[in-house]
Amino acid sequence: MTTRAGFVALIGEPNAGKSTLLNRMVGAKVSIVTHKVQTTRARIRGIAMDGQAQIVFVDTPGLFRPRRRLDRAMVAAAWGGAADADIVVLLIEAHRGLTDGARAIIDALKDRATPGQVVALAINKIDKVKSETLLALSQELNAAYPFARTFMISAERGYGTDALRSWLGESLPEGPWLYPEDQIADLPLRMIAAEMTREKCTLRLHQELPYELTVETEAWEDREDGSVRIDQVIFVARDGHKGIVLGHKGETVKAIGQQARAEIATFLDRKVHLFLTVRVRENWLNESERYSEMGLDFRDGDA
Repeated sequence: MTTRAGFVALIGEPNAGKSTLLNRMVGAKVSIVTHKVQTTRARIRGIAMDGQAQIVFVDTPGLFRPRRRLDRAMVAAAWGGAADADIVVLLIEAHRGLTDGARAIIDALKDRATPGQVVALAINKIDKVKSETLLALSQELNAAYPFARTFMISAERGYGTDALRSWLGESLPEGPWLYPEDQIADLPLRMIAAEMTREKCTLRLHQELPYELTVETEAWEDREDGSVRIDQVIFVARDGHKGIVLGHKGETVKAIGQQARAEIATFLDRKVHLFLTVRVRENWLNESERYSEMGLDFRDGDA
């Protein structure tokens, strides 16, 4: 029986629904999803099976106008993920339409898409607009770029995502699978666990802290009873931020830990003992090793 395998890059503006679509396709939570824009830092690969096809998704950071070193490295990673993919899927939010940011991405695609690379369009969050608006938007977008196919989807509700996955599976090149059949992500479990904790921090602290926070898994101990002990450090850039993360009498970090532990335990399907520490590392946004841990290239952040 013929097998297929390849890479699919999901690109779009921040908050277009890329992480939600990735998690929907894979059927498990491998990319963090928050209401705060620009939460995906590393090129997280989620792996979905469709019949005899193995679809390896590259969930890129949202494309936007970068200001800081971290932003520039994220945008470089996004375009790098697109360049390496067999298929690129551009996500556009139905209710926002062809924004200036979306137009800039389409213009960049004209220069950056590699010869023979398949580029598809997925109009997301279709439940937020009327059908005639969708039709007009689809025509406008396809006039702006020669997309191979257009899909109307709701990543959150699952509308249209099966059709998209089937088409992706059929469109990938023939070849052996790249990963074991039961693997859903190529990120180490330590990083996935850290991302889950970072999501809980972002959800809890989105008004007080911007992006000057990162989480690292410092120790991972598999215990004889089948449980796992995970020690993580929440790094913040300023002394004042440490107090915000800890909260009154440690209540905030305790709540974050409880939520993260429950989600990590569900993901690993085993009991988790999670211990969180908050440390100040003023210059972490400019430390090359932090970028490597996030799957980013520090040099890409150079102006």
